[in-house]
Amino acid sequence: MVQGGPAVQVGVIVLTVLGLWVGARFLVDAVVRLARRFGLSDLTIGLTIVAMGTSTPELSVSVDAALKGLGDIAAANVLGSNIYNLAFILGVISLLRVIPVSESLIRRDGVVLLASTAAGVLVLLDLAVSRLEGAALVGLFVLYTAYLLRSEQGPSDGESPRGAETTTVTAEKPTFRGRDVGLLVGGLALVLVSGDYMVLAASELARGVGISEWVIGGTIVAAGTSTPEFAVSLVAIRRGSLGVSVGNVVGSNIYNVMGILGLAALIGPLTVSAAALETLAWLVGVTVLMVAALWTGRELTRPEGALFAGSEAVRWVLGVLGLLG
Repeated sequence: MVQGGPAVQVGVIVLTVLGLWVGARFLVDAVVRLARRFGLSDLTIGLTIVAMGTSTPELSVSVDAALKGLGDIAAANVLGSNIYNLAFILGVISLLRVIPVSESLIRRDGVVLLASTAAGVLVLLDLAVSRLEGAALVGLFVLYTAYLLRSEQGPSDGESPRGAETTTVTAEKPTFRGRDVGLLVGGLALVLVSGDYMVLAASELARGVGISEWVIGGTIVAAGTSTPEFAVSLVAIRRGSLGVSVGNVVGSNIYNVMGILGLAALIGPLTVSAAALETLAWLVGVTVLMVAALWTGRELTRPEGALFAGSEAVRWVLGVLGLLG
């Protein structure tokens, strides 16, 4: 339990966001160097290694919430992070630069993104996620990851987006160093500790100010745990690594629903409030519109990005006013 009033809880959340960001970056930097040592492409690294690395805060928070019996925070963190990733992160990134995407990303992984979102809807429609449903979600994620790694042998992942430059950070050929073992361990420890305190502070804040745990989990906690995705996507787009920038977000969303929500339910069956249905509807709408926007022109334009980022601001306002959740 985190003692203190709302100001103290907010301060703890801010500090834990910093801890989650630093810890996840340590993990991602070390694991990406290891993955590139084995010759994986930027797109595959973004969809798998980076996506799972930057989603470590979501994993830590949702699993910790499940252990504490806080089903609303565990599930709202996953759904809210997915909305935030698509609407805000990709929206803001596209304001800085029009984002072209490869055909393989939108035709293969866009479809999987839609399917994973549909799976999340199916398991949460009854406002509960059983251990059996959690096991099914995790199993689907394992199959998807195995397929991605196997398809690395084919030409599809190396395909460049229309008109996009092909220079990426992969050309640097970084090597896995001995100190990276320390970064892996230290980063993981920092993420786990920060995630535990974030859950405690967020639940106390919700009770103290009269805002539901679902709203807190789907906004403040979700945005906090998504800071690594935002940071990695910004850095990657500046370095010209489009596969990592976009693949990181798409892969994180797939992993959040199938991997993290599934694992949290395996640890402890989740029960959520009726507010989950509104968030699910919002997530479905954002996901369908984003995939459609990327599919039609194989890019996300600045006007489209502005609309998506604006929709996230609207969702936060509605949530705080109590109109959602």
